[in-house]
Amino acid sequence: MRRQAETAQRQLLEEKSHSLERQTDLTRAYARMVPGEFLGILGRNSILEVKLGDSVQKTMTVLFSDIRSFTELSETMTPRENFDFLNSYLRRMNPIIQRNGGSIDKYIGDAIMALFPQSPEGAVRAAVEMQKALHEFNLHREERGFRPISIGIGIHTGNLMFGTIGGDERMEVTVISDAVNQASRMEGLTKAYGVGTIISETTFRELANPQDYSLRLLGSFSMKGKSNNVTLLEILDGLPAAEFELRKSTRSDFEHGVFSHLNGQLEEARSYFGKVLAVNPMDEAAKYYVSICK
Repeated sequence: MRRQAETAQRQLLEEKSHSLERQTDLTRAYARMVPGEFLGILGRNSILEVKLGDSVQKTMTVLFSDIRSFTELSETMTPRENFDFLNSYLRRMNPIIQRNGGSIDKYIGDAIMALFPQSPEGAVRAAVEMQKALHEFNLHREERGFRPISIGIGIHTGNLMFGTIGGDERMEVTVISDAVNQASRMEGLTKAYGVGTIISETTFRELANPQDYSLRLLGSFSMKGKSNNVTLLEILDGLPAAEFELRKSTRSDFEHGVFSHLNGQLEEARSYFGKVLAVNPMDEAAKYYVSICK
């Protein structure tokens, strides 16, 4: 009888241990879908406590990144190669966002939308590190005979609503705000200007130590439905060393050109941008301004 009791007790302990391991695995699996930081923002300790309609209003920094010309690139690959490529790329970018205090809200194909609830510093640091990691990724691709890729990153800080949307059978945690649309628009503008990373003046003003970064005034754009234009700045950090030095050395002429353009002095603006291109013929933003000054 004693041996049977010991056996039964041992089996019970093993079942409890397996149950605990199963619960731990489930918790880790849920964390991959809903980051613990999101639960904290909503004031919940467990995903089991989250309800449809839970929401909180908070100032956050939104980071949007996207691979340039991904559609064209994907057409040269099989579906399996597309998945392998994206996962190889995302495995390099995800840890950078996380260790700088960000949480990934969603993937939209090849695009990443991440939230930084604490400070915009983390988003800017992440963008710089992402651009540097991309250089290493491209070296790896070139060694294997693949062409390099480039990414655009837009960063904006604003007030947003963070919470759950959907229905009783299917819901997700997301954000709804003009700040999200603005960050997305800014990411799109990186292609027009031919630059890697753009931040808004709002984000710049929230930086505790803006002097830690090399910035270049890029211009302004009007947001649909908004009366005021948004001032844009380019983050030079993260560029290859040679390009970084060229843009830094021509920054004064470039910014004088931007001011002239904003004031409607187009011939003066063209002159300044011409000086920039004389030193750095590959400055796509200067080329862009010369074309619109015409």
